[in-house]
Amino acid sequence: MITVLIADDQLDTIAMHADYLRRHGYHVVSVADGNAALDTVRRQRPGVVVLDHSMPGRSGIDVARELKSDPVTAGIPVLLMTAHAYGAVGRRAREAGCDAFLSKPCGPRRLLEEVRRYDPPMLAGT
Repeated sequence: MITVLIADDQLDTIAMHADYLRRHGYHVVSVADGNAALDTVRRQRPGVVVLDHSMPGRSGIDVARELKSDPVTAGIPVLLMTAHAYGAVGRRAREAGCDAFLSKPCGPRRLLEEVRRYDPPMLAGT
């Protein structure tokens, strides 16, 4: 079972996604800001990181850029969720190294599909 880190300052969003992922066999850790996301990734090495674009401390793009520039965390898939239009944010997300870009509102099933893309053993077990 891999760990999924969800970093979002909207607690209802975290609760919805965390509950759904847990029901599908994932261990979920959540934080509410960008600085906590960086600290948690460095300490726990989750299998997938889900970042909200707009968070206190550091934006999801800033966190992704830092994770992808560190050889220790560069291989961890990073999924960015945002309510902003894809255009400039999507370009910046790609430049920062994000592996996927999800528009908010993002349903839990859609997030599960993306997480599974980076956890192939879960595909066989479901």
